[in-house]
This record gives sequence, C-alpha cells and structure tokens, in this order.
Amino acid sequence: MSDKIKIDHVAQLARLKLTEEEKARFSEQLNQIVDYIDQLNELDTSSTEPTSHVLPLNNVFREDELKRIVPVDSNEELLKLAPEHDKGHYKVPQIIS
Repeated sequence: MSDKIKIDHVAQLARLKLTEEEKARFSEQLNQIVDYIDQLNELDTSSTEPTSHVLPLNNVFREDELKRIVPVDSNEELLKLAPEHDKGHYKVPQIIS
C-alpha cells in the first residue's frame, strides 16, 4: 500500500480533511515512525521479561464482608420496612413517562 493511500485511509478513519501539503508532511512523519519501529524490532529482547506496568502492582481491594444494618431473616421483613410495596416488590415513584 502506498504512503498516499495509507494517509488517505487514516484520515478517513479519523474523519479528517487533509490538504495535499498535510498529506505529504504526514506521509514523511509516518515513514519516520515506521523506520523507528523497524529499528526497535532489531533489538534482542529475548532476555527481557514482558511487563504491563513499570511499577509492581498489588491488589488493594479488601475482602467482601456481609454487613447488615438491619438484622433481617426474610424478604417479607424487608418489605415491611418499605414505605410502599405490592406483591413482593418495592413500589417506587415513576420516573419515566
């Protein structure tokens, strides 16, 4: 795929309208980026361990704990605490007409 087609394709994906001058400049910059990536691909990284983050991360989440504000043994008891209920369901104000 030629550089002009690549630039046109990327511009279309990004919904950009580029002038011919911009296309030429971006084509040159894209070639420089690809050349740099080719240089990086030449490096021997076989002894380098893959990493997803530069700092070691530890899980900071706490264990889940069951906490009951009101001691309840059944759904019926909870429904009795509700301002309104009907057929085993809480009744709430309608918010969508």
